[in-house]
Amino acid sequence: MSRRLSSGAAILFAAGLSVWSGCGAEAVPARTEPRPRLTAPAGGVLLQGAGATFPSVLYATWFERYRAEHPGILISYDAVGSSEGIRRFIGHDVADEEAVDFGASDAAMRDDEIARTPSGAVLVPMTAGSVTLAYNLPDVSNLRLSREAYAGIFLGRITQWNDPRIAKSNPGTTLPRLTIATIVRQDGSGTTFAFTKHLDAISEPWRAAFGAATLVNWPGNAMRAAGNEGVAGRIKQSVGSIGYVGYEFARRAGLDVAQLENRAGVFVSPTASGASAAFARAELPDNLRLYVSDPESRDAYPIVTLTWILLRRQYDDARKAETIRDLLRWCLTSGQQYAADLGYAPLPPNVATRALAALPGR
Repeated sequence: MSRRLSSGAAILFAAGLSVWSGCGAEAVPARTEPRPRLTAPAGGVLLQGAGATFPSVLYATWFERYRAEHPGILISYDAVGSSEGIRRFIGHDVADEEAVDFGASDAAMRDDEIARTPSGAVLVPMTAGSVTLAYNLPDVSNLRLSREAYAGIFLGRITQWNDPRIAKSNPGTTLPRLTIATIVRQDGSGTTFAFTKHLDAISEPWRAAFGAATLVNWPGNAMRAAGNEGVAGRIKQSVGSIGYVGYEFARRAGLDVAQLENRAGVFVSPTASGASAAFARAELPDNLRLYVSDPESRDAYPIVTLTWILLRRQYDDARKAETIRDLLRWCLTSGQQYAADLGYAPLPPNVATRALAALPGR
């Protein structure tokens, strides 16, 4: 692990095998080992967070940009997955080195989880993005997958790449007679929740057998990996594989991604505009837990999610509380300009306005 300190300010983006600092954006592996004990810079403030890998590419950029403008702030973020982030945020029976000031999750906290959180919790949507189906099939590009096909693949009912249910959406493409290997998450994951919530919306067999969950006992001979980056890496190494992964990670790994059939019957690629279209007509509920499991727009990419920062309603340290509010105000305003270039979708104005209003202690 490396640590970058500059003019009394720093960001430590902890992620096990790779570290975010002031360098360019690369995929961030999920962190499994405890981070070293950190202390605030002299006269400064230390903020520590942990959670979802899905938004970690954007969070790294945000925190570095904010750091450059605010000397004296040290921000540490462990990309450990949504379920682990929620566990650390709730704070029961966590080790000292796991304690956090904020969590992050692509699966919004449930009411029972919020009830177990000291001082309560505020869920603040920060960005939106696409969950892609990335694949490794040499000489096959521009793969199209119907709703029937990709649901069938992950149900374990379609097991060969040349299956007629795949072939019918890909006329003129020679699909190999090759066994399909699915790559899935082994850790509790908000990306898994977004994907399975979509499958729950479009597939009665999936709904009956599995439903929406952060951790799934996948059918068939699925291969498992930790974090979005772990899934992306396993796909890249495994000919004949397909897996679900955040678009930004698939892009950085140089993976092919399938065009997916949306609710309107249109095959759509994962782009920032496709994710934005999915949320264009959505109304944010009072609790800010918005899921668009099967978007209606013809332009919408079908598998999308918001991702949330988890805040305490009250912080004992007033200076730390104000620093967190200022950081998130910046992310929700100036920081949104960085989302599209990194493969995310800027929040729609109505969602961003509600998120800003939700920041505690304004």
